[in-house]
Amino acid sequence: MLILDTDHLTEYQRGTSAEARRLKERLDDITEPYATTIVTVEEIMRGWMAAIHRIQDVHRQINAYAKLQQLFRFFATWIVLEWNETTADEYDSLKGAKVRVGTMDLKIASITLASDATLLTRNKNDFSKVPGLRLEDWLS
Repeated sequence: MLILDTDHLTEYQRGTSAEARRLKERLDDITEPYATTIVTVEEIMRGWMAAIHRIQDVHRQINAYAKLQQLFRFFATWIVLEWNETTADEYDSLKGAKVRVGTMDLKIASITLASDATLLTRNKNDFSKVPGLRLEDWLS
């Protein structure tokens, strides 16, 4: 299984750049399943919620809410891997091993390891600190 990190999923969702088109083509050509994580959903949702909160004029919020609704429709078509006891145990193990990666990235890494998957990410600098985590960058 392949898991798209936030950077890959965001590029996939935009879909307009040459990188996004290449990513979609590669995903279309594979037989392996691909997914994202609930943590990535959280990261993207936090961004949209903050953007809506910053808009004071309720009429200007209409477009932002419409985009948020589009986001829900988008995620409804994806496999979203959950945060559960196994992934939380993996997280605790990595924290206990003093892996120095930000909380959200460590959660994504924990889900990826628990799923025996490969993470598609541009952030190899941080994720490469996680022992046993398989990484690929399909946007470069």
